[in-house]
Amino acid sequence: MLKRTSINFVNDILKKNVKWKIADIGCGYRANVNASVIADVQDLSDYYPNKKFIKIDEKKLPFKDKEFDFVIASHVIELERISSKGYIELPSRLGDNLIFENRTDHIWWFTFDDINNQIIASKRNQLIDPFMTVSMGKHFEKIFRESFVLELAWEEKIDYKIDNQIRHDDINKISFFKLIRKYLSKKIRTFLR
Repeated sequence: MLKRTSINFVNDILKKNVKWKIADIGCGYRANVNASVIADVQDLSDYYPNKKFIKIDEKKLPFKDKEFDFVIASHVIELERISSKGYIELPSRLGDNLIFENRTDHIWWFTFDDINNQIIASKRNQLIDPFMTVSMGKHFEKIFRESFVLELAWEEKIDYKIDNQIRHDDINKISFFKLIRKYLSKKIRTFLR
């Protein structure tokens, strides 16, 4: 089962199940406060001195089968093996295109098929010249979260499909500076009226 959710709903569930063993995988500097184990490809052990931190060195997660009661993940799908339920947070196509750091870190785009309850993954396209840093994106995410993040809850199985047909090669890349120039031109014309 896979369905849309929100991190607020998930946090309410986790607060009610304090005995659960919870892992946060791929969280960077934003680990969930309810997680007892934190894992990332970056060595953030100094950043999380009061949590058990595991550095991920290979693509396979270094955990036993069904080791956790609940797993929270940002941009990571290999979770079914280590838990039977969890929360996945994936960048939207818009959010992925706006952030500088995502250009090289992310190679997949994700959408969610609400009819089939399935993640659709396709090769990532850079359609907009990125103009935001991760920290700037986090500020926008507070207001426009549903435009920047895909939030999913799962139980037992994560249904997904790789779609090699989704391409946007026919769209010209949008330049941030061109957008600003058009915006300023319109503002100046409005001001001069």
